[in-house]
Amino acid sequence: MTEQRTPPCGPTGLWTSIEDLWTWLDAGRKHDGETGLVLRMLKLTEEVGEVAQAVIGATGQNPRKGVTHTWEDVQGELCDVVITALVALRTLTPDAEGVFGRHLAGVTERSLGPAAP
Repeated sequence: MTEQRTPPCGPTGLWTSIEDLWTWLDAGRKHDGETGLVLRMLKLTEEVGEVAQAVIGATGQNPRKGVTHTWEDVQGELCDVVITALVALRTLTPDAEGVFGRHLAGVTERSLGPAAP
């Protein structure tokens, strides 16, 4: 019987899911070392390509195919990009949550200015 999981709703659930996915992927990896690392990073490019394919399909930009996707498909593909990026980050560091949090805080401050006291 497959274990039922509650979808992650907050930061703790998100990072627990990322850790679980990383563990699962790491257990089934075919390549170790730098090759495995590079392949994990390249997976992100594949997922971004699927976003582009979905956008082209949602807008009907390929006259031969017409409309083949919905904007909901695009949303799903974007989610796949985010998940893949976070798993890739976890591949580089066990402190993915901290690294991401600090980076997000820096980008937010650079973009929006310092937080109000």
